[in-house]
Amino acid sequence: MSVDVETSPGDSARTRASSSDGRSFSVRASAAATIRPGDYVRIIRPDGVDLLGFVEEVSPQDGSGLVAAGSLIDEGSEVAPMPFTDAAAAPTSPDAVARVVSGPDPELVVGQLVSTPSVGVGLVPHRLNRHTFWCGQSGSGKTYALGVALERIILRTRLPVVVFDPNSDFVKLHAAREGLDPPVAEALAGRAVRVLRPGEGPDALRVRFRDMGAHAKAAILRLDPVVDRGEYNALLRLAPALQGVDPADIPPRMREAGGLDGEALAQRVENLGLLEWQTWAYEHEAATDVIAGRPAATVLDLGGFHSGDEQLVVALAVLEDLWARREERRPLLLVIDEAHNLCPPEPEGPLGIAVRDRIIQIAAEGRKFGLWLLLSTQRPSKVHRGIVSQCDNVTVMRMNSPGDLAELADLFGFVPRSMLAQSARFRQGEALIAGGFVAMPSIVRVRDRITLEGGIDVRVPMP
Repeated sequence: MSVDVETSPGDSARTRASSSDGRSFSVRASAAATIRPGDYVRIIRPDGVDLLGFVEEVSPQDGSGLVAAGSLIDEGSEVAPMPFTDAAAAPTSPDAVARVVSGPDPELVVGQLVSTPSVGVGLVPHRLNRHTFWCGQSGSGKTYALGVALERIILRTRLPVVVFDPNSDFVKLHAAREGLDPPVAEALAGRAVRVLRPGEGPDALRVRFRDMGAHAKAAILRLDPVVDRGEYNALLRLAPALQGVDPADIPPRMREAGGLDGEALAQRVENLGLLEWQTWAYEHEAATDVIAGRPAATVLDLGGFHSGDEQLVVALAVLEDLWARREERRPLLLVIDEAHNLCPPEPEGPLGIAVRDRIIQIAAEGRKFGLWLLLSTQRPSKVHRGIVSQCDNVTVMRMNSPGDLAELADLFGFVPRSMLAQSARFRQGEALIAGGFVAMPSIVRVRDRITLEGGIDVRVPMP
């Protein structure tokens, strides 16, 4: 973080900074200087003005030295940008960097700078109103780190969170770890976190077929409005008459009231086994009702369903309901863990396509309605590129694949490439965080969780 640019008295004369525009800078130093991308340097202009510089690139120069280049940080002062030459460059203090990256609320700090653990890096809460991409290969600590971020958001903001949780990793987001500081435990207990899971009872994860639009219903039934026009039309005609009907009576009612097309529709329902799914709420509370009440967080435990189609149905019902209510403009953070399950580049079947397409629409248009996405996955190529390209925030944990790193560099041009390249050498729990939701691109070691992890790795049995 702080830069050792003056390695000896003889080197100081060669460690000088210049700027052609007053906004960026370059520093020439000896080859022995310790300067890395992501570090900070103090620059004193010839007129005595003290500036803070952020190092983005470091390259060797003429075999005998190096050149570091980056951006001058606007610290809110009245100093006008102006070009300069032959400025002094010196190490900066952790306190100076903390004033830039830590933020005013220590509870929003998600980790500490790897290079200087005394400096915390905090989220910028008002910039959570942008889509976020979160990635890291298996074993990088991606899910743990995401849990840290969600805890901070739940504790210190009033932004409701909905988590699509296919692996049951966040089902304990409401459960505090033992030994937690009493004030933090009390604050967590005061935030409403609903965990909805397949099964019976007040926290059953269910949705209502009747509340869904015709397009969504057709996707569930695998109906094409043109190819299957008879059955599709029967669905439109019979839907009002089936409101409140006992599930077992739905196929007979379709046959009685729908003629040949009703018979075909009833057969489709029976053949697909839809009435045997544990997905349907009927007259009970649905997940959409819970989310409409805006608890601090709603975790949808999709991992408890027996079939992938049931996971997709729940996701589609929730996304359709939120999109139908978009004009309410009620802010909501939609966290899609293992996002490749819901929005892959090439989904299978009409149900998968319907879910993917709705997420694409939310990515493109949802921001102005207060619907903000946070997509977590192992590889960027596993998620539809049109969705990832809409993200303005990014967290990258260990990524060894050169192809993945190249794709991330192409998608997120605001991330210094030299910092992104370091992710191949990250240890577990280290992350590069960049975009509007942090003050500066930063490589951090993620702080400890305050809630329990829902899914942890199975350990190898040992003697």
